[in-house]
Amino acid sequence: MQVSFACTDHGLKAPRNGEHSKQNATSPNTASQARARFRTVALIARSLGSFTHRYHHNLKESTAKLTGMKYRNLGKSGLRVSCLGLGTWVTFGGQISDEVAEQLMTIAYESGVNLFDTAEVYSGGKAEIILGNIIKKKCWRRSSLVITTKLYWGGKAETERGLNRKHIIEGLRGSLQRMQLEYVDVVFANRPDSNTPMEEIVRAMTHVINQGMAMYWGTSRWSAMEIMEAYSVARQFNLIPPVCEQAEYHFFQRDKVETQLPELYHKIGVGVVSWSPLACGIITGKYENGVPESSRAAMKPYQWLREKIMSEDGRKQQAKLKELAHIAEKLSCTLPQLAIAWCLRNEGVSSVLLGSSNPTQLTENLGAIQVIPKMTAGIATEVDHILGNRPHNKKDYQH
Repeated sequence: MQVSFACTDHGLKAPRNGEHSKQNATSPNTASQARARFRTVALIARSLGSFTHRYHHNLKESTAKLTGMKYRNLGKSGLRVSCLGLGTWVTFGGQISDEVAEQLMTIAYESGVNLFDTAEVYSGGKAEIILGNIIKKKCWRRSSLVITTKLYWGGKAETERGLNRKHIIEGLRGSLQRMQLEYVDVVFANRPDSNTPMEEIVRAMTHVINQGMAMYWGTSRWSAMEIMEAYSVARQFNLIPPVCEQAEYHFFQRDKVETQLPELYHKIGVGVVSWSPLACGIITGKYENGVPESSRAAMKPYQWLREKIMSEDGRKQQAKLKELAHIAEKLSCTLPQLAIAWCLRNEGVSSVLLGSSNPTQLTENLGAIQVIPKMTAGIATEVDHILGNRPHNKKDYQH
């Protein structure tokens, strides 16, 4: 950013005889005063010019000196979020103890992570309680955190689910009570609701923002058409549009984030907070020789994951992961680190949510920050060649 001042000789010359006689009578030294002001402004301009040039930061992405964490704007809003965030799905209140949850949050926060994501449905609300308890115990400044939650599944009653005005307002109040917070930074509409008019959803989200219960709102698992409809309704009625979409994104799930959402990012400023960069653990390599008894896929609620891994497509994916492991070895990183850095190469991705279940795993995943500079166009091409699933976009058809 450059600072410049436009200075003219207007007012520097002494007025002609007879002009502004009243002013001359009261201010005989107008010209000398104007020249003094000109010199002062010039000095300020020079000092500001060198200051802003010296300490200029790229607002699109900046790096914390102490931790190396990179920060990006959430979509095209002004909110700065760490490019890696910590999710609480299936872990907080579920797979791990409260003590381990605290360890994970501490490691993340001390590594520069400021984005912590949860939802009213995670572990029946326990995830929000644990998250709030840890924040209160650690005495972290609320202003240094970006807390996000998602609304849709709030309870068993018919009125405790969906995106109607009643549940958006009451559901968010419940989330705030469980987390012991006055507000969340982003509230997400978790899946589209065909039973509620889009105008009602957008008006309710605008209301909770205007009431100070949230700073921004976003969508989760919405189609590009649904997001565009929400944006159009917001513009039509002078309401607040969504700033980002939470979407699944990894080696084997690319189409939505790489073909549909970039257009929304450039046209209306909607960015992406992606989740499951390791495809529910498939990309870690632990399922290379089947399903270990201690893994998530061995649990009864995750029978669908087991079937996916053991399917023909699952075996093909494991074969591709073996090839990708050679690229990771060439870059001196692990396969999970390669996968996470690969997600972050996308300019529309504001942050990637990590779902670690132990400190060692989280520390490894956070190391993906060091791999981002190594994700050159050549490496991306190698990955595309192995995966063989690069989606075609409009630009491809134009060549």
